[in-house]
Amino acid sequence: MAGVCMRTLMKKERSAVYFLPQVEEGGHPESTTMSNSTVRHTVKDTLDLIFKDEKRTQVNATSENVRRSTRNRLPPSARFSNSSVEVKPTKRKRGEVKKDEDSTKDPDSYENEHNGPGLSEYELERLETIRQNRAFLSSLNLQQTAEMLRLKKKPPQIGLKKEKVVKEVLPVRKSLRLQNKEPTSRSTEQSADFAVTEPKEEEVVRSLTGPVPMCPLNLEEGSTLPEGLIHLWAEEPVKYEGKKLDLEIYKEGLQKMDIHEGRVVKVVKDRVFSAAFHPCASSLLMAAGDKWGKIGIWNMEGSWGDDGVLVFEPHTRPITSTAFSRSQPTTLITTSYDGTARAGDIEQATFKEVYRLEEGLKSFDFFSHDCTTLIIGNTNGCVAIVDMRTPGTSHESLHALDPVSKIVRSVHVHPVQRQYFVAAESSGVRIYDVRCLKKQSSKAVSELSGHTRSVSYAYFSPDTGNRVLTTSFDDKLRVFDTSQVISPPPMLTSIRHNTQTGRWLSKMEAVWDPKQEDCFVVGCLEWPRRIKVFHETGKLVHIFENPDHMTTVCPIVALHPSRNALVGGNSSGRLHVFT
Repeated sequence: MAGVCMRTLMKKERSAVYFLPQVEEGGHPESTTMSNSTVRHTVKDTLDLIFKDEKRTQVNATSENVRRSTRNRLPPSARFSNSSVEVKPTKRKRGEVKKDEDSTKDPDSYENEHNGPGLSEYELERLETIRQNRAFLSSLNLQQTAEMLRLKKKPPQIGLKKEKVVKEVLPVRKSLRLQNKEPTSRSTEQSADFAVTEPKEEEVVRSLTGPVPMCPLNLEEGSTLPEGLIHLWAEEPVKYEGKKLDLEIYKEGLQKMDIHEGRVVKVVKDRVFSAAFHPCASSLLMAAGDKWGKIGIWNMEGSWGDDGVLVFEPHTRPITSTAFSRSQPTTLITTSYDGTARAGDIEQATFKEVYRLEEGLKSFDFFSHDCTTLIIGNTNGCVAIVDMRTPGTSHESLHALDPVSKIVRSVHVHPVQRQYFVAAESSGVRIYDVRCLKKQSSKAVSELSGHTRSVSYAYFSPDTGNRVLTTSFDDKLRVFDTSQVISPPPMLTSIRHNTQTGRWLSKMEAVWDPKQEDCFVVGCLEWPRRIKVFHETGKLVHIFENPDHMTTVCPIVALHPSRNALVGGNSSGRLHVFT
């Protein structure tokens, strides 16, 4: 039967087409394939559908804000076409990601498309909030910030290599039942398989006796010292005239110093307790003492050992002080908590024992101009005068300082009037005259007052000795005027500086620059990690920092006597060099 379209409804998202039967032209109604009753029923059904569809359209017109599913919504091409073909909604396959067309649109086009007359006040306010949030996020430059904060590749370790530790494989413990053995009574002895064997306590060596050969631990057994190291170690130092530069010129020189990846080297295995520069000027040669008596020697241009690093073991306890002899550069002097002081001679390839005491040794300084006599402070509150030319390991004289002091943390000799030395004791800082020392209760000629807690270090200025720099646990760096040895000397400067290094870091040490006696350097606990340079007036001159290559605290610092070079040691055995 042919059909003719009675009505086409296009309301919103629906298109309905209805058909009525038609009598063929020239034919009789009874001759059609459909009877009149059937036609009447068909017309009735069609009218009912039309009435229901109109009613549904009125309901939809009054509820425009009803939310509809976008899955069953027809595309615009099918929504406004005259085609009667039914369009089925497409289904996403499993794992297929739905494309968000609105996410690729510009916020302004999004607002123009949806900001129609039918939107409520809340929706308009929401669109405005979205626009403001997008503008704020775009102004933050989050993409660039993410790239800056992205973790960089860890640089390779230069210097000592990690030792491969072979893990001991223990036998599997099994019960008596799994071993098919009869249980034993508690009163009997334990089975041999379950016998608890306590490990034997290793005999702890207090200190090494006699001369210790210079045998590098990171070279093959029986290897000799490199010729390049011997020539460099024996090089005569350049005599520094001691001319003080203008502060601005000195500051410009500091600003040119920098650090890069090749100047961060692991020299010793454990925490750095002391560090020093060799006075040679042709190349930088450094020494560092660690927590367990090892000395690391590093040359930046050396190819021997591990990237120019050689490690020796002259002591068994922390090396508290390290210095190269100014008159005999082939000699390296070290003191340790094991109660010994040694002189490492590169020509003889030995660490000669020059002094021994039951108590631990804290620090030393060269007492004579030719660097043959030492003054050594120990952990018992005494100082010893030691002549290295005298055979044996005894002292020339031993003197007790202030009776209240239980420990002498540092000693430093006046550069001009060498009969004076300053001692940082547990009860304060005092200046003594060697000619007035006694075996018991030596009296000081001057006392530097103002410290509320113990003092770690005290140093005379390098050229004239007119200033004394102290580092105290009361979070203060102080500079005193010692141009005249009077009691008490006036305090010139007090700088607030955090010195609470705690248990796992070496004590913070502020030292004078040997090339500029009115300026000093000190490590810092602030982040990013840095080393600060101060003038004696308290003015901050310069800050050494590099977030990429200096990421740890360097409480131990040292400066080269003739070149613009600074080294800082941290708690993992690494040296950071700025040149």
